[in-house]
Amino acid sequence: MSQVNLSEELFKPRFKHPETSTLIRRARHHSAPNIQSALDGKTVPHWYRMVNRLMWIWRGVDPREILDVQARIACCKEERTNDELFDTVVGYRGGNWIYEWSKQAMMWQQKANQESDPTKVGKHWLQAANLYSIAAYPHLKGDALAEQAQVLANRAFEEAAPRLSGDLRELEFSISGGGSITGFLHMPKGAEGPLPTVLMCGGLDALQSDYYSLFENYLAPQGIAMLTIDMPSVGYSSKWKLTQDSSHLHQHVLKALPNIPWVDHNRVAAFGFRFGANVAVRLAYLEAPRLKAVACLGPVVHSLLSDPERQAQVPEMYIDVLASRLGMFDATDAALSVELNRYSLKTQGLLGRRCPTPMLSGFWANDPFSPEEESRLITSSSADGKLLSIPFNPVYKNFDNGLREITGWIKQRLR
Repeated sequence: MSQVNLSEELFKPRFKHPETSTLIRRARHHSAPNIQSALDGKTVPHWYRMVNRLMWIWRGVDPREILDVQARIACCKEERTNDELFDTVVGYRGGNWIYEWSKQAMMWQQKANQESDPTKVGKHWLQAANLYSIAAYPHLKGDALAEQAQVLANRAFEEAAPRLSGDLRELEFSISGGGSITGFLHMPKGAEGPLPTVLMCGGLDALQSDYYSLFENYLAPQGIAMLTIDMPSVGYSSKWKLTQDSSHLHQHVLKALPNIPWVDHNRVAAFGFRFGANVAVRLAYLEAPRLKAVACLGPVVHSLLSDPERQAQVPEMYIDVLASRLGMFDATDAALSVELNRYSLKTQGLLGRRCPTPMLSGFWANDPFSPEEESRLITSSSADGKLLSIPFNPVYKNFDNGLREITGWIKQRLR
């Protein structure tokens, strides 16, 4: 079945799907805080989702496309679950967030099928993968249309990656208790293994394919491979709920690396974005012999998880993502706050103890999700810590500079 036909089949209207913003049944705050964050984007009046322009553009989406799709959603006159929020159109039809971003992705699929140049075909498929991922964003559990968009994102990515700047290996990892997860191993084009490798620990509102730019623009030029798996309850890892043992899946992957011929299991580092840093730092403590280094960017390891006041200052969508990952669809904010505190690595008795693994942590001043103290706590706990302050403006240039500095630091530790 062709990709276009598969798209039509998956999204064929069958019943009135629940709209994304209604999946987590929490009492809503009356006013949304005004947030601007390098890694999470910003709150925009009349939108449920945070609009994450920096990361979407970093992945390769044209800013004009973002505005074009937003305009189609905002101008829609169809029924919404909340008349005040543009991106709450009910049903898979024009104006619905998942519909409009998927429609944009299908356009790039068609371009890929009409193109003969393999590199351009790869880039078109990558665009489709990126747009399907945005369609599924923020990847809430039980969002049937979003889960279908995730399937298409993964299939498009599998078409894209082998045609681009590296070789892609799709790997299966067995998990104790039954079942397996799928990971992607990205290797620089023409490189012969075994290779130094970065295990990517992504955010809770992203797919593993969203980090291809990190490999293509930063790791591959340094001869470093990148291994990705989805976070618990997302994508290929959707079968597993996020638990206090947040690094459970990644630990299984680390232990399997000696059996992967393309990976030099003696030269492995972990890199965590946002809540992925919770996984990466946990690995630094629990799997120190298997890791040469851990790098974090905007880590969520203690403050946001343990402070109800800070939780009240982040957007509803982000709290919904946390509730979704924990399987707490009907919980009060108070109950959710009690549960989140158990995910703090300080509460768990890890952070604050001396850790032999070298750890770097990058932060932005006044980051609502990850204050400077969070990164200081990580780096001061490491026997070889490095604190990296990233200026906010100009946001894209400083984000790029920060990633280049982190890549250089990782490369030194993987020698």
